[in-house]
Amino acid sequence: MVVIAIMGIIMTVIAVNVMGFLSRAKWDATKVQMNNIETILVAYAARTGHFPTTNEGLAAAAKWFPDGVVPNDTWGRPFRYTAPGTHGAHDFELVSLGADGVEGGDDANADLLSWKKGQEE
Repeated sequence: MVVIAIMGIIMTVIAVNVMGFLSRAKWDATKVQMNNIETILVAYAARTGHFPTTNEGLAAAAKWFPDGVVPNDTWGRPFRYTAPGTHGAHDFELVSLGADGVEGGDDANADLLSWKKGQEE
């Protein structure tokens, strides 16, 4: 009985660590996606002379994405796009609302904001 209890505790610790790792991996993958989108938007602006407007959205640059499809974040939700940016002198801003899909949050639920480079979970 004691052995089963110890095994249960060990399995719980392992499961918690794996879930934390997976949450961090999705958050990091979304940061990479945002960087890729930013690169595509800069190329789009170099070619067209302007960034897509907020109303046009990322769909205006769809043909520049692989397979012509604008990716969602790793939680399956579209990125929020605003142009021009509203936080400082940015041409555009991208936002992912993190794992919970709600503004704000901590850890895996933290928002990813293009104007805050180097942000950490």
